Amino acid sequence: MYDFPLTGAQRKKLRGIGQTLEPTLKLGKAGLTREFFLELQRALNEHELVKVRLLEKDRDARAVLCGRIADEGRCVCVGAVGGTALFFRRQENTAKRRVEI
Repeated sequence: MYDFPLTGAQRKKLRGIGQTLEPTLKLGKAGLTREFFLELQRALNEHELVKVRLLEKDRDARAVLCGRIADEGRCVCVGAVGGTALFFRRQENTAKRRVEI
């Protein structure tokens, strides 16, 4: 599990930035596949903050999916509203960081 504690103010700032983003990935019928996680890793390495569109209708199922994505994707779920979720992983290399929190 990726452990990067965020304060409430940091989460709020990231959610604000995330409102301007278009969904980078879409999680559809195939579910959490190896290809989905490869694409998630690529997007997190490039952007740090990634918006994912979840096509699951059930609210509880979406919450479980967000938890699994955060665990297996080694990132933090910043927030989820409706069918979209926002994930963050800080770039280790300070020169490559795009999001300042």
